[in-house]
Amino acid sequence: MLNIYAMESGKRELACRDKIESGVWIDLENPSDLEIGTVCKETGIPEDMIKAALDEEERAHIDNDGEYTLIVIDIPVINEEIDTYVYSTLPLAMIYSDKFFVTVCLRETSVVGDFVNGVVRNFDVNKRTRFIYQILYANATKYLHYLKLIDRTASRIQQSLHRALKNTELIKLLDLDKALVYFSTSLYANQVVIDRIRQLSAIKHYEEDNDLLDDVIIENKQAIEMASIHREVLSGTMDTFASVISNNQNTVMKLLTAITILLTIPTLISSLWGMNVPVPFQDKWYGFLVLVGIIVAILVPVIIIMVKKRMF
Repeated sequence: MLNIYAMESGKRELACRDKIESGVWIDLENPSDLEIGTVCKETGIPEDMIKAALDEEERAHIDNDGEYTLIVIDIPVINEEIDTYVYSTLPLAMIYSDKFFVTVCLRETSVVGDFVNGVVRNFDVNKRTRFIYQILYANATKYLHYLKLIDRTASRIQQSLHRALKNTELIKLLDLDKALVYFSTSLYANQVVIDRIRQLSAIKHYEEDNDLLDDVIIENKQAIEMASIHREVLSGTMDTFASVISNNQNTVMKLLTAITILLTIPTLISSLWGMNVPVPFQDKWYGFLVLVGIIVAILVPVIIIMVKKRMF
């Protein structure tokens, strides 16, 4: 999808445009080849720059060919599945020049959507450097928001596991742990990009934007720290539940072993007296009672020993 935006004349509000012209913000969401060709023709941006963000495995980086500067960052996304949400990351490309500002992503995202829908205020597409910082800041805060959601989800799953250990709950914890790995990796890569932006001469830096850039760095580092903490806590939780499962399994096996021993004793004695050969008390009316007495006499001390050994 190709969307074209510009600031209303004399206002700080975003408005849609029908054609590409100087000063517009071009937003591409999972664009078709025709839309990519149109943007390349109208802006002169190399096609490989636009397609950089269309590869899910594209790493966060900065590239500059003199006229155009490409900034690729990783943004957090939520994939809705049956009864659950799966967190992952996608590359978002920002292509910067004196005339155009282009964002490219494989799908519609809340990071860009917050600017379009008016959630983020006081931004100006014409102030390209500040706009880049504001997108980076919105991205870092989105990571923090999703990390809080992951923490709440993990806490809810843990409470469910306290009541009963279920494979589905453990798999959900594993998915959250995987999401935290993606988040941590992406946040570290974004931090490298942010640090490089401060030293990049292709982007004009203004003194009034320094505070915003500092806020971006603080928010991103806070997100890195939160992701690391949540990951350690979740990994420890999963290890604990793994130990609980193993302990429960050992308890069940110990109980089954004790029951097997107790059942083996009367089975063995009954088998001996059931052989087709002469056996003691076979002609006596009280022979069965004697046999039961022998079994009880052996079982009682065995049970006492097992109880002392805490096999029950």
